[in-house]
Amino acid sequence: MGADDKIRNAGEKVAGKSKEAAGKLTDDESLEAEGKMDQAKSDLKQAGEKVKDAFKKD
Repeated sequence: MGADDKIRNAGEKVAGKSKEAAGKLTDDESLEAEGKMDQAKSDLKQAGEKVKDAFKKD
């Protein structure tokens, strides 16, 4: 996983957590759900990058 990808994924995860927190504070369920989805996308991208790294080592 490249450093750029790691930074980008971490940024997406932080943004997702911020959206989720803002949604909870304002009782905006759609914003909260959007934040959770952003976090899930970040996690999936990170998992995909780890799989690619595993195959590169072989």
